[in-house]
Amino acid sequence: MKNALIARLLGASLSIGALTGLAGCVFAPGGNIDYDTSAAPVDDIVDVEPITFGLIKAQARADAESRQSSGDDRQRRELEKALAQELNSSTRASLAPDYQYRVGPGDILTIIVYDHPELTLPTGSERSAQEAGNVVHADGTLFYPYVGRVKVSGMTLDQIRRDLGEKLQPYLNAPQIDVKVAAFRSQKVRITGEVQSPGVQPISDVPLSLLDAIAAAGGLSEDADWHNVVLKRNGEETTISLYELLAERNGANDEAGNDRLLKDGDTLYVPDVGTQKVFVMGEVDKSISLPLGRSPISLTDAIARAGGIKENSADASGIFVIRRDREDPEKLATVYQLDARNSTALILGADFGLKPQDVVYVTAAPVSRWNRVITQLLPTVSSIYYSTEIQDNLDTLGQ
Repeated sequence: MKNALIARLLGASLSIGALTGLAGCVFAPGGNIDYDTSAAPVDDIVDVEPITFGLIKAQARADAESRQSSGDDRQRRELEKALAQELNSSTRASLAPDYQYRVGPGDILTIIVYDHPELTLPTGSERSAQEAGNVVHADGTLFYPYVGRVKVSGMTLDQIRRDLGEKLQPYLNAPQIDVKVAAFRSQKVRITGEVQSPGVQPISDVPLSLLDAIAAAGGLSEDADWHNVVLKRNGEETTISLYELLAERNGANDEAGNDRLLKDGDTLYVPDVGTQKVFVMGEVDKSISLPLGRSPISLTDAIARAGGIKENSADASGIFVIRRDREDPEKLATVYQLDARNSTALILGADFGLKPQDVVYVTAAPVSRWNRVITQLLPTVSSIYYSTEIQDNLDTLGQ
């Protein structure tokens, strides 16, 4: 069958080449331009595999090994585990049990000395706590009565309270002091891309995790790419797959580490879905493209979202998934075939997970005429792949 397929493809390629040459003679004056009309045999550029229980098990093992091997980057591993833990509110306290906010330039502090109202700036309906507070200047100091300028940058609130108490001791008898932050202005993170409310978020005395930041930005938009969220820190980028984290959140451990939290100067970028889609076409009720979001999409799910196959015209033995082979430059794609003449085979389709840029095609032609099907299908699939590669390159340049 493949030999016949090769002959059909080569014949079609030569015919198209001949027509193109004739068109060139008619419309293009001048000399002749030589070109090569030969094409690689389909045997060399396309692999065909039936979707079986064994194939699904093998792919599941390969995916698990791939996820495990990609965890060599410790920072990426820790960040992913932290985000997975954030999905469970009962584990949030374990992310940073020793976390303490450190004051920086721009912060506004409220300092109260009990029983000494003359040292406490009053607040009320006309003055907010921010307006009545003590501003930390660019040099990291603030001015306070009796003691003058006090260095507070980089200190915790408890350290500032003790330091002021010691400095006021010569003037007051056992001063009781309370220090709070009225406005957090010194440390910020930026949330950009496909979130509902992109912008700047302050880091406060409550630890700011990845999921907290996304939630504070209103959550991800419908066009967000859950696979390639980028955290930029100190000039380095870490790619985080929310898609995988949500699928594996129950396996997250309970180790804590402050490197899981967002820090001053971090930028969290959520790209749009771009090429992270699957395409369903052929003898289905409606040809559609489906973005890969937070939940995996199976072959059966994709067909169902397209309205199901057309029972009067579709060939149930000809449900194909065309997957681009990116590891082997000599291969165009691997074609997976599901024979659904027995409806129980759709159970296999429910376990066959789709990947970005997969093309699901339901043919009306019998599988015995597969050569004609693939000859007609490959140009469409190739155009999809090329257009998505162009979009990938444009996205890369845009960043």
